[in-house]
Amino acid sequence: MTKVRQDAWSHEDDLLLAETVLRHVREGSTQLDAFEEVGDKLNRTGAACGFRWNAIVRKKYEQAIEIAKKQRKQRKRAEQQRVRNWQKPQFETPVVQPTVNFEERSQAAASSPKTLTMDDIISFLQNLQNHDRTSQKLIKENEALKHENERLQSKVNDLERQLEKLQKNHQIIEEDYQSLMGIMERARRMVAFQDQEDSSAPAFKMDKNGNLEKIAK
Repeated sequence: MTKVRQDAWSHEDDLLLAETVLRHVREGSTQLDAFEEVGDKLNRTGAACGFRWNAIVRKKYEQAIEIAKKQRKQRKRAEQQRVRNWQKPQFETPVVQPTVNFEERSQAAASSPKTLTMDDIISFLQNLQNHDRTSQKLIKENEALKHENERLQSKVNDLERQLEKLQKNHQIIEEDYQSLMGIMERARRMVAFQDQEDSSAPAFKMDKNGNLEKIAK
């Protein structure tokens, strides 16, 4: 299903985004996976969720992020400590056992230490390798979001410069218009004054003898 939702983010949407990201950080997952999970729930793209997190929501949860990171480190140290406490591997005849994940094996070993098998070692090494891949993926994701933020900021700066230029041009046009109106007003007054002078000047006519005589108004 194509994700086309582009309406404004609500408080509930931001809260869901924050809770999901913090959970993924605490569990050693990536923010990218968190963005995709939120996008599926809100019918938005993972990129839109990532931009919302880095631009708006993240700054409100800085302290919570640090706590989640500490919990992730504590969880990782606890797993490593459990591995150190295991006994030296003794290779025995493989026994078919139900499939369990690494965390379940760690908890079982902590409660009742047993012989470490080759499957346990391989599972642990794969888990560490996945953590490394996750870190590299997170770095690439943050770099991509950083470049996108820089591009958008550059575009905003260009638009602000264009707006400033338009405002200056508008001011110049307004000043020219006011000057033109002043010139037209002075011209109108001069014409009215000239007409008044012409109407007040005495009129003369010439009589039959060639003499000028004033005409009464």
